[in-house]
Amino acid sequence: MREKLNQAIILRKDGNLKQSNTIMLELAHSFPNDAEINYQCAWSYDVLGEESKAVPFYEKAIALGLSGEDLEGALLGLGSTYRTLGDYENSKRTFEKGIESFPSNRAFHVFYAMTLYNLKNHDKAMELLLNCLVETTSDKEILNYEKAIRFYANKLDQVW
Repeated sequence: MREKLNQAIILRKDGNLKQSNTIMLELAHSFPNDAEINYQCAWSYDVLGEESKAVPFYEKAIALGLSGEDLEGALLGLGSTYRTLGDYENSKRTFEKGIESFPSNRAFHVFYAMTLYNLKNHDKAMELLLNCLVETTSDKEILNYEKAIRFYANKLDQVW
């Protein structure tokens, strides 16, 4: 099983997406209760642009107790997939779980902001993005205005 899984991952990395997906699907049918295989199978559908087929595999992998970096990747993948499918509430919940579980992973904040935008919560989305920007940038011109950006991040509609 491990050898086939590694083969499928290598095929995906090499751009042989359909062949990788075929192997992943075979593994998922043979080992339906393996969290890592379900996660990798979800990923293989995602890279093919078949997001709706990825969802049940992401959900199952997480339910089966995926942990560590794989859980981090699965939550990010699932939240993003929900968003692209227009399931914004599930996307929001998934990203909130990701932020709570992996607070230092800024990708969750950025994708969460996209979901908030889709939910018409523009002010919170901009606040998240602006704070993420000043916390992660090395651009000295932006950092010169860090204090102002932080101050205005949650006051964008306010007029003085």
